[in-house]
Amino acid sequence: MHATLPLLNRHQFPAIRRDALTCLQVNLGYKCNQTCQHCHVNAGPNRKEMMTADNLALIPQVLAKQGIGLLDLTGGAPEMHAGFMDLVRAARALGVQVIDRCNLTILQEPGFEQMAEFLAAQQVQVVASLPCYASANVDKQRGAGVFEKSIAALRQLNQLGYGQPGSGLELNLVYNPQGPVLPPEQKALQAAYQQRLAEDFGVVFNQLFTITNMPIARFGSMLVSKGQFVDYMQLLRTNHAEANLAHVMCKSLLSVDWQGYVYDCDFNQQLGLVIPGRLASSRMHLSDLLEESLVGAPIRVADHCFGCTAGAGSSCQGALEQAPAEALLA
Repeated sequence: MHATLPLLNRHQFPAIRRDALTCLQVNLGYKCNQTCQHCHVNAGPNRKEMMTADNLALIPQVLAKQGIGLLDLTGGAPEMHAGFMDLVRAARALGVQVIDRCNLTILQEPGFEQMAEFLAAQQVQVVASLPCYASANVDKQRGAGVFEKSIAALRQLNQLGYGQPGSGLELNLVYNPQGPVLPPEQKALQAAYQQRLAEDFGVVFNQLFTITNMPIARFGSMLVSKGQFVDYMQLLRTNHAEANLAHVMCKSLLSVDWQGYVYDCDFNQQLGLVIPGRLASSRMHLSDLLEESLVGAPIRVADHCFGCTAGAGSSCQGALEQAPAEALLA
């Protein structure tokens, strides 16, 4: 696989600093039941990296110490970690809202038949990947049969109340472009998703999040292989919107890898870009957050950060609402 980090220091991304910490995003491990083309963590069935019990036990302590109200669990498939349910219970006991970044098909796998019921019982917000409302496009990006299993999982979640008005169970979908383009306008695409999924499959959901593909890891390597990396970076830089800098997710979020080390965001984590002021040999760890605050600290940036500020902006919660409405596609 092609390394992209050496290609991401050719331009000067604006300096930004951290605000109050409101979200802790934790990668529980790279094991996943799928292998998706756009996956920036290179997750898959053969990955062995999983968070230890000792590091898992630190998470509720950090949530309480830092006064964090949102725990965002990701992977791989975070549900495949043996400690997933206990961690969710511990966070909810603290009154912390939990997000499960779910690939949907995991809910259909043997051994996970009760996972959807557990998520509903704990009032976990489900953020689910569904790159299109047409089966051919989804299966092309995520593998044969994925769309059918995804629809079955969405129907299961709907039956439990997810996405239903007044249920309090939030179901949000995630769209990633299939190629080196910016996402279309989020509200218009959401309306198309809601219409097609309701009419064709009887599926309902709350919101659609459009997220820009980052020029790193598996997607970045694909761009290099096809000779599209330079053009894609030019697209991101050309569509940079200065207003998005005030609302990028790294200002209020910290990302934790499966070893318990802390980064400014999930993308920096995958690139190995440590918190400013730290050496690679002394990376910030979850245990450090029991004593330290990062409010006002500088955030490490590089050219991939243009992926968060291009067009309508991009974050783990989709387009940045304060950004311009349009997103250019070429």
